[in-house]
Amino acid sequence: MQPKTPKLLEDIPDSAVFIRDVVRGKTLDDYHRGRLLRQAIERNFEIIGEAIKRLAQHDPEIVARIGEHRQIIAFRNVLIHGECPVPLIRGITRAPQ
Repeated sequence: MQPKTPKLLEDIPDSAVFIRDVVRGKTLDDYHRGRLLRQAIERNFEIIGEAIKRLAQHDPEIVARIGEHRQIIAFRNVLIHGECPVPLIRGITRAPQ
């Protein structure tokens, strides 16, 4: 395990739990109307994607255990470099407990 791996692995569930908690009780309309909510959600998806991207670069054996790591990195790239496609957000239904 590379030295940065534990911190990166900590960032992923931390951000996922944050997203889960912040969307609890919210609607898609809340997401569209609330800039603060939208930016908080998107920023934490970016953190997850960046952590997985760095794991892929520095610790490929670990990232290989994350089944959809390529799609997560691609989603991060969409968020960083373009608009967030809402259908992708709708597809996210669970976070680590």
